[in-house]
Amino acid sequence: MTTSLTLSDPQHQGGGFDRRKILTGAAALAASAVTMKTASAASVAPLGQTGAPTTATQPLPLGPLPGARYPDSRLESMKKPKVSFGPTGFPAFAGTMAVERVATGFRWAEGPVYFAAGRYVLFSDIPNNRIMRFSEDDGHLSVYRQPSMNSNGNTIDREGRLITCEHSGRRVTRTELDGSITIIADKYNGKKLNSPNDAVVAADGSIWFCDPAYGIGGFYEGIKAEPEQEKKNVYRVDPKSGDIKMVVDDFVQPNGLCFSPDEKKLYICDTGFTDGPDNPSHIRVFDVDLGAGKLSNSKVFADMPKPSITDGLRCDTAGRLWCSVGWGDPNEDGVRCYTPDGDLLGKIHIPETVANLCFGGQQRNRLYICGSSSLYAVYTSAQGAMKP
Repeated sequence: MTTSLTLSDPQHQGGGFDRRKILTGAAALAASAVTMKTASAASVAPLGQTGAPTTATQPLPLGPLPGARYPDSRLESMKKPKVSFGPTGFPAFAGTMAVERVATGFRWAEGPVYFAAGRYVLFSDIPNNRIMRFSEDDGHLSVYRQPSMNSNGNTIDREGRLITCEHSGRRVTRTELDGSITIIADKYNGKKLNSPNDAVVAADGSIWFCDPAYGIGGFYEGIKAEPEQEKKNVYRVDPKSGDIKMVVDDFVQPNGLCFSPDEKKLYICDTGFTDGPDNPSHIRVFDVDLGAGKLSNSKVFADMPKPSITDGLRCDTAGRLWCSVGWGDPNEDGVRCYTPDGDLLGKIHIPETVANLCFGGQQRNRLYICGSSSLYAVYTSAQGAMKP
């Protein structure tokens, strides 16, 4: 049904029209048009750029890497073996094993986390704006979430919930057991975070995360924006109040972080070398006062061979630190393993730049490695500490 528009003129009941009313009506319509145009101009970009899967070329082959044999030569021990069988002294060696490529076809794989209850690994494909899921029981690969707000680091809390750092969301979120998403942190002192990168959860439920500026530097791994935080900080979220406290403010670009098994130490990467040749490319270690939520006694734990950087860390049950290496000499691409005292035990060589890693498997002895376009795995003789 349509309703006709009647223009009446009290002075000319015979059917004329009032010119002033027509002009007033036209002005109102023009004002509405301006309002609608203003509203349209106020629209914002979607939180998370939509990526395009890499389907133009054949993906890399899966399975043991070409030329693999036992013991795998890609495992390099820094300690001279006392016996002739395998790289003794380096806990990556597990006998009849070799480095395997278990999934491929990504633009930039990052942030792996293992869910023991489902026997799967979740990891981010940042430019493709998705979180992927690899099921280790049958090797099935699927998309867990898209869009993911250009997610980067992922971890799991003590209740089995996914904790995610989002570049384009500029926030840290928690996926509840019913699938809903809770925002854990998106502002500090009333200003937006830069682009949270990696997170860990302590035994008391506190969430510690780093906030470099990589995710707002362009439109490939996030949404380009000006930083609102003056510094690139490391933060702690209180498990009871949800309050956010800055715990370290002297990093150039804080990156991956990891607690020691007893949670008395916190390791944090500084990848500031990406911003300038005189900036650090190393791992720092801090003493942790978990109850007070404070860090102290910072020192450099290990330097990386520039121009390589490390931005992913995990500990095993013996307190050894495993870290990613990439972006520099291809001969250094892969994983390094250090003693708790900072001595280099050995290397796992991967044919791609490595960003991050995590322990998984039912015995926590399978190391999953995010290497650029692929997910790699290798059985070790160590067990992950399983501290998120």
